Amino acid sequence: MQLTVLISLAALALTATADRTITVRNKCKQTIWPAIFTPPGFPAPKVDTGFKLAPGGHKSFKVPGNWTSGRIWGRTGCDFGKKVPGPLQCETGGCNGGLKCAKQGGTGVPPATLAEWTLKPGNVPDWYDVSLVDGFNLPMRIDATQGCHAAGCGANLNTHCPAKLQKKNGKGKVVGCLSSCVATGLEKNCCSGSHNTPQTCPKSKVDYYSYFKKGCPNSYVYAYAALWTCAKPADYTLTFCP
Repeated sequence: MQLTVLISLAALALTATADRTITVRNKCKQTIWPAIFTPPGFPAPKVDTGFKLAPGGHKSFKVPGNWTSGRIWGRTGCDFGKKVPGPLQCETGGCNGGLKCAKQGGTGVPPATLAEWTLKPGNVPDWYDVSLVDGFNLPMRIDATQGCHAAGCGANLNTHCPAKLQKKNGKGKVVGCLSSCVATGLEKNCCSGSHNTPQTCPKSKVDYYSYFKKGCPNSYVYAYAALWTCAKPADYTLTFCP
């Protein structure tokens, strides 16, 4: 009996920390370069920190069952043969390191739509969201197994992006929509400084909040928005241009 209990406990521990699977799909008409960032000191996914994904392509990989503050985003208009710093090798979402984002300081340059996860082992819920806090460059959606809610931004927010927020490429095409924080740097838009609490940084005071939230109601738009949760350990599919 004691041996059976020990085996059961060992199996439970293994299940609680088991890797998950994330599948990234590109349904856009253009090639994109997904990038992955894990904060230093935390367990990282078993995949390159950046890779190329042609239209219609997909890539599946394992991430730790306790992946913390991890993010994935899509880079557009990249040319990694350019003799310029890594972040400038893409029109949007570029990072230090070039194709493979640096593990230290390799987050994407705004504007970039972000998919974010903090996964929890056992029965503690996963947290995930599609964030527009760093602005928008590509539509994306996160689908979870276990019957959990989809999070995402399926609209193309570049189309009607307010003039003050527009990021244009060298040909004058709008390729991204900056967040009000990045565009203005104001504390009230960044929920920083004297506005770093839910009470002092209410969404009603964040400039352009309604543009992003009305366009993408299932997205995370400012620092104190609610995140989606999944009560059971799930696998996830991240789709660009769903």
